[in-house]
Amino acid sequence: MAKKSVASLQTGSKRLTKAIKMVKSPKTGAYIFVESIMSPEKVSDFLNKK
Repeated sequence: MAKKSVASLQTGSKRLTKAIKMVKSPKTGAYIFVESIMSPEKVSDFLNKK
């Protein structure tokens, strides 16, 4: 199960979004958090990607 968190960031003229996804590690089975800052259009692709 993946946890989704999205926050909007504005810096100057660019609009950015920080997305945090919780992913289960295949080696240990523990959950890790993957963070990325990107444009709002790419958030769906990031959260759907495994």
